[in-house]
Parts: sequence; structure tokens; C-alpha cells
Amino acid sequence: MASARTRKWTDFITCTQVLNIMVILGFMFNYMLRVNLTIAVVAMVEKNDTNTTPSIDGRFDWNEEQKNDILGSFFWGYILTELPGGRLAEIVGARRVFGGGMLLASLLTILTPAACYADYYAILVLRAFLGFFLGATWPAILPMAAKWVPPMERSKFIANMMASSLGAALTMPLCGYLISAVGWGSVFYVTGVIGLIWSVAWFFLIFDSPAQHPRISPEEKMEIESKIAEGAGGKSKKPSRVPWLKIFTSGPVWAIIITHGCSVFCYFTVVNQLPSYMDHVLHFNIKKNGLLSSLPYLGKYAMAIIASYLADRLRKSGRLSTTTTRKAFTTFAVLTPGFLMIIQAFFGEDPILSVVVFTASLFFNGAVTAGYLSNGLDIAPNFSGTIFGMANTLSSFGGWLSTKIVALLTKEEQTFEQWRYVFWILVGAYAIGAVVYLLLGTGEMQSWNSVAEEEVNGGAKEMQPLKKKEEKEIL
Repeated sequence: MASARTRKWTDFITCTQVLNIMVILGFMFNYMLRVNLTIAVVAMVEKNDTNTTPSIDGRFDWNEEQKNDILGSFFWGYILTELPGGRLAEIVGARRVFGGGMLLASLLTILTPAACYADYYAILVLRAFLGFFLGATWPAILPMAAKWVPPMERSKFIANMMASSLGAALTMPLCGYLISAVGWGSVFYVTGVIGLIWSVAWFFLIFDSPAQHPRISPEEKMEIESKIAEGAGGKSKKPSRVPWLKIFTSGPVWAIIITHGCSVFCYFTVVNQLPSYMDHVLHFNIKKNGLLSSLPYLGKYAMAIIASYLADRLRKSGRLSTTTTRKAFTTFAVLTPGFLMIIQAFFGEDPILSVVVFTASLFFNGAVTAGYLSNGLDIAPNFSGTIFGMANTLSSFGGWLSTKIVALLTKEEQTFEQWRYVFWILVGAYAIGAVVYLLLGTGEMQSWNSVAEEEVNGGAKEMQPLKKKEEKEIL
């Protein structure tokens, strides 16, 4: 009876589809836990209060430098667990790393209001620990993709990570409504509880590979494993040790790291600072702020889906090689927002134009899912978590750096003239990322990814007699 119900359930929705849904929701809620403070802080700060303690309405006397330190403290912890998180997922599995990180981060989110009222340094420490737990989650997903998703379908799966933008888009208006209706504290209680519910569902529904899933059908399991083996050319056995020297001296790896660092530096600048820019320079109220702040993230998620689908189609059809596909989409996704930031630097005082520019820049940037963001799975699927962890470590530092740069440039006054310097910095960062990837990027599998390739290259003489013997037996 139970087996019949299981067969009926797996016929209705496959385990791969469940994985996709849970990863989409996971990254949505992951960013919900991250960006809730960026909009809530606008309502939390007492702009004209000279007291050093919270006022009656729950506002705090944090100056611009203190406010940006709170936003930046997230990256103190985030940067520490990127590389360990990716490597840990390769060893113990993404199920534990991603799910555990989300569970603990959700609990800390619920405790955020209490930390704010306790002490300024308490919220700094709490946000650092929040970053510590969420930092391990992102690189953990790529090792899972290597076991669940065939090579020619991985761009679409990686696009699920851009559901983070969808999460930000939904969080902005939700937080705006909660703040105006209930107060800023409700933002952290609601998002924290949502994260807890997802975490419980993740551990019940998701497993690290088809072979470990207790409810997968034999047909689905065989299809996934055969396609992955075929895509790897039968040479996918993982080395027992990480080839650190080869990774650190690999041009394609550094293409991913540098381009990712530049792109995410620009993205974090927008994510963390757009609500403040709209409040201080464009003068939107808190509810309008939340709605308009969400538009760029909706655009980014839409492009991520479109570009990933198109990239996989082009690769499957043979019209473009993997290398050409990754370079074309990366250049488009990184260089186009750079040109748009030039427009913003000149005409950013116009509220309507600013919304259009930010929305369009993040929309085009969503194509990174078909570019460098999927590239680690192309060149070294066995170490994709490690590579992404390295890339996200640099980008995490960039996220912290962006808060310091904005604080330095706007600490005296929040004017468009001061923000113009920020936009020119973004132009330069986008341009550097595009050029580096064009020069160093590739879609070819690297020899150090698998033991089998190294054995073929280094032990051809030993394998030759075996091949001849087999040929004689056939004759």
C-alpha cells in the first residue's frame, strides 16, 4: 500500500522537480533573511534625534557610518565560510550545509530586534553570525547540481540561485507594508519564521544525490545518473585530494573569481544601498520605497530564467560551444549594466529614469547564470563548490567594501553629487569583470577535475596492453 502511494506520488512530481522548487524557495528565503534589514533600517534610524538610546517609537540614533557598519557586519561572517562551505558540501553534502545554515540564520533573524535593543555591538555581532551561517549556503548548491543535473541542463538549474533576486523583490514591499502597519520589528519575526518552516521541509524532502533519495523512482534515478556519466565522458571519478596548486594557478578559475567579485560588488552596492538612495536622494516614502526597490530584482530573476534556457538550447543544438556561450552571456550580463551606470551617473536625479536604469541593469545582469555563474560546473564539477567558495569569498569582501565606500562618500551629506562617485566606481568594476573573463574564461573541462583523466594522461603505457589484449580476444 505504501509503495503504491510512493509510485503515484513520484509519477505526479519527480524528485528533480521537488529539488528545483525547494532550491528556488531556498534562495528566495536566503535573501529574505539577508536584505530585510536594508529596508527596515530606514525606519529604525532616528534621523533628528541626539539621544544615544532608542527613542519611544523604537528608533535608534545611528549615524551613517554606524548604519553602514551594521549593514557591512554581515560580510564579516559571510566571508569566513564561503570557501569552507563549498568544500564541506563536497565532503558531507549540500543537504546538511545549505539546510543547517538556513535553519540557524532563521533563528538569528527572529532574535534581531532583541539584539538591536540590547546594544549597538550586539546587532553587529548577530549580523556577523548571520553572515557566517548564510555564507556556507551558496557554494553548497553547486556540488549538489553536479550529482543531480546533467551537464547540458545546468544553466537552468543555476538560474534557481537567482531566485534570491525574486526573494529580494518580494521582501522589499512586504517589509514596507509590515513596517507601516505593525512596526519594523515584525519584519524580522515574519521572515525568520518563514525561514524556519522552509528548513524543516528541506531536511524532509531533499537528499544529496539520486542514489541517496529513498523515494526516487528507478527510472528517474537511472536517467539522471546515465546522463551525468555520459556528459563526463566516463571520466568523472573524483580525486581523493584537492589539487590546490592547480586550482590556484588556473586561468579559467581566476576568470570566474575576478568576474564574480566585480559583478557581485556592484550587485551588493545596489542591494544594500538602493533603499537609502531612494529615501535620501529621490525622497520616496517607506511603502513606495519598498515597492520601487523591488523592481530591479524582479527584472534580474526574469533574465536569469530567459538566458539560462537560451544558453542550454544553444549548447545542446551545437550552434555555440560551451566556451563561446559562457563568454557571450558573461560579457552581455556584466558590460551592459556598466553602460547603464554611466547614464545613472549623469541623469540619476530623475526618479523615473533611476528606477528604469536600476531595473534594466539588474535585468541584464541576470544573464550571469548562463555565463560565469555556471562555469565552475563546466571546468571542474568535482570541485565546483570549492571554486564558487573562492569566488564568493572575494565578492563577500566586495560587499563589505561597498558599504564602506558609500559611507565614506556620503557621510557628510546624502546628495546626488556624492552618489555620482559611487556610480562611476560601479562602471569601472563592471568593465574589469567583463575584460578579465573574455581573456581567461573557458568552458572546457580541466584535466585536474578527475582522477581518470590524470590516469589516462599519465599512464597511457600501462593501459595500452590491456586494450590490445581486449582487441585480440574480439578478433
